[in-house]
Amino acid sequence: MKISIAIALMSGLMVTTIDCKKDDNKITSPTQLQKEISLQTSTALGKYLVDRQNRTLYFFSNDLNGQDSCTAGCQAFWPIFNVNNLTSDKLGDGLSISDFGSVISVSGKNQLTYKGWPLYYYAPAVNGTNTQEAPGQTLGEAVNNEWFVAKPDYTIMIVSAQLTGHDTKNYKSDYTEGIGKTTYFTDGRGLTLYTFKLDSLNKNKLTKSDFSNNNVWPIYETDKIVVPSILDKAKFGSINVFGRTQLTYNGWPLYYFGQDNQTRGFNKGISFPSPGIWPVPTQNINQAPQ
Repeated sequence: MKISIAIALMSGLMVTTIDCKKDDNKITSPTQLQKEISLQTSTALGKYLVDRQNRTLYFFSNDLNGQDSCTAGCQAFWPIFNVNNLTSDKLGDGLSISDFGSVISVSGKNQLTYKGWPLYYYAPAVNGTNTQEAPGQTLGEAVNNEWFVAKPDYTIMIVSAQLTGHDTKNYKSDYTEGIGKTTYFTDGRGLTLYTFKLDSLNKNKLTKSDFSNNNVWPIYETDKIVVPSILDKAKFGSINVFGRTQLTYNGWPLYYFGQDNQTRGFNKGISFPSPGIWPVPTQNINQAPQ
């Protein structure tokens, strides 16, 4: 009898010990360590951001100034994305916490940003009801030529914004005064790029050999071509400018404008020294002359 009780007690201790170990395993389960944001890769689109359920995240080209501009019924199709108290341990490989921020959306809620771009999901209408696209889908890419997957390494982005020169006047796409958005190129962080009217095909005629004027019109230094899917990569290239590499589009060397002060949304260079001398690059710009 005493032996049976001892065995029973020992069995009970063993069961308790095993159960405790199972609880410990639950604490460190893979599900609880899942990343809030990570990178997905596809043959067509390269690397892009997804949430913990592998749902694709998007940029909106109208958000040049870094604020949510998806107004009216827009957010039924493009719900905002947010993660409260995001920390580096919740990010997948290749992502840095310093690239993320937060803004207040049109609906008054917190919205996460990446490299200054507010992040969204895509929820197309299915039988009259907006339904968020399934994990792994990228149906929102290039919708209305305004929505693009959120990539970590864009070297060119397409934006749509009002042109406002250093003279504070508003300009239309033909560089006459007036109100109206122009669709043009920025770098991956939304900084406006320019072309120089006096340049020729793949020839920078402005920059001095000692780069003494590079602070006024800094060359866009990269040879990487990571662009939205609606753009023709073959039209991009690079040239050597006194030992530095400058990106080109359709033969036009690309520049920044110093007085934009590396600020998103600024395009002051379009009227300096007068309108039309420094046009912003657009998708259908004519090839630079020989």
